[in-house]
Amino acid sequence: MKAVIAKQPGGAEQLVYQEMPGPTMSDKDVLIDVYASAVNRTDILNREGKSGYAENPIIGIEVAGEVADPNGHSHWKKGDRIMGLVNGGAYAEQVVMPADRVIPIPDRLSFEEAAAIPEVFLTAFQTLYWIGDLQRSEKVLIHAGASGVGTAAIQLARVLSDAEIFTTAGTAEKLAYCKQLGANETIPYKEVDFADVITKITDGEGVSLILDFVGASYWQKNMQSIAVDGRWVLIGVLGGSKVEQISLMDVMAKRIQLTGTLLTPRSDAYKARLTRDFIERALPYMEQGKLQPVIDTVYPIEEVADAHRHMEANKNIGKLILQVRTS
Repeated sequence: MKAVIAKQPGGAEQLVYQEMPGPTMSDKDVLIDVYASAVNRTDILNREGKSGYAENPIIGIEVAGEVADPNGHSHWKKGDRIMGLVNGGAYAEQVVMPADRVIPIPDRLSFEEAAAIPEVFLTAFQTLYWIGDLQRSEKVLIHAGASGVGTAAIQLARVLSDAEIFTTAGTAEKLAYCKQLGANETIPYKEVDFADVITKITDGEGVSLILDFVGASYWQKNMQSIAVDGRWVLIGVLGGSKVEQISLMDVMAKRIQLTGTLLTPRSDAYKARLTRDFIERALPYMEQGKLQPVIDTVYPIEEVADAHRHMEANKNIGKLILQVRTS
């Protein structure tokens, strides 16, 4: 089969689409004919040799395609349309996936649309509900609202919780799209201090939950924005990973719960449980069209380097998709 690897750690120019050995199945897996995958920050770290947990030389962690071999798993049959997270190897014509992590693709969605779902929606679902414990009508601040996880989180918070949603983004186009998805307040972080805006709108109360992709550079502003007894979930460090002169008393005074998380290195068992809960609580809304995958650009798999460069330029609204087969 053909698949994408990095010739050596480095930039997007190191990516090549070449012949590789096919995947090896265990008794826990199903074999998938891949129609589409998607680009994630994790893929860029793997390409650069910085992730620390990449075991498969073939890049990619999410797929949409058809079951090629159910491998004895009676819930699935050859030709079923499925999507989900894999343990590497997604940028390829075939890949294996643990059967208990398989998500059926709603009939209304294409393979390209389905490939835009697993990583961002499972990450957002985990962050909002498994870790953030978002309750109905609470106030939530979602940074990087036009990113893949951001667009998923806005929709989930709106549809599942009717939350009051604050989001930050860097351009008028991105802010408008966040508003379209259901954000109540959109904040141009390059032009105004988002903490001052939130303090004013909430009459000094702040937000109950923060989804933070940025990290160090937002520390003080997030501290100002969060409410007493608030939950703060760190899922990225785009703005740096080291904060100087932290006041632990501020954390204690507001009784803040600060949690860091990454989904990719989680155990197979954890991802299986998360997948089942997502299927039960969120997938029906996708079948109804109330939750929508958000796609920026679809690239042929041969143009994977351009897709990586696009993500690194931070220009995308939603997901960057790699088309492996045409349906």
